[in-house]
Amino acid sequence: MNKDIVSNILMRILATFAASGLGVIGAGTIAGVPIWKSVFMAGIAGVATVVEGLSRAFLDDGKLTASEINAVFSRFDKKGGPVSDEEMAAEETESVKNNKSASSKSSTAGE
Repeated sequence: MNKDIVSNILMRILATFAASGLGVIGAGTIAGVPIWKSVFMAGIAGVATVVEGLSRAFLDDGKLTASEINAVFSRFDKKGGPVSDEEMAAEETESVKNNKSASSKSSTAGE
């Protein structure tokens, strides 16, 4: 799996934690639960939902496509805009080009 895709998934999981946790601050306060506990529990629940969905998608065929990743995250947050398979492929191609360019610059700099 591409490093950019893994980075994207991890950042989206972090955003899921924040979105889930911040949504319950008022409810936790009203119920008498410390704020940090209510934020932590809601965040973990949101992340668990996403990780379960990613795991199930991966179990189907041993791969995670952009559409599968977007489908999992869109179940959590309907407001987020999906990323197409073509956009993911373009990002991956651009990343490979940048890595080749950087490695060729470093090899010519050492000469």
